[in-house]
Amino acid sequence: MAEHIKSQTLVDLVKYQEGTVVSRTLLKKETGTVTMFAFDQGQGLSEHTTPFDAMVCVLDGNMEIIISGSAVTLENGEMIIMPANEPHALLAVEKSKMMLTMIRS
Repeated sequence: MAEHIKSQTLVDLVKYQEGTVVSRTLLKKETGTVTMFAFDQGQGLSEHTTPFDAMVCVLDGNMEIIISGSAVTLENGEMIIMPANEPHALLAVEKSKMMLTMIRS
């Protein structure tokens, strides 16, 4: 394996910080992004829309995802697709980490 190529543990790529949301962009291309988030309990992202589909995968904790007014709770290892142009919001029911993959097409 080339020296510059190494595997990493996703859940360790972003650290919790008390009372806030931490994000780290892992990959940013014209065609999309992959971003890690760490949410302290009770933190979240307010309702918004994006012109692209996005996939949320919870890697640690428990998060409530609201899409067009309907809520679903995701736990470790679960994912959901948030459709383009649909209002959505996220709330950490407990300390949680997630990976957000957005495809721009």
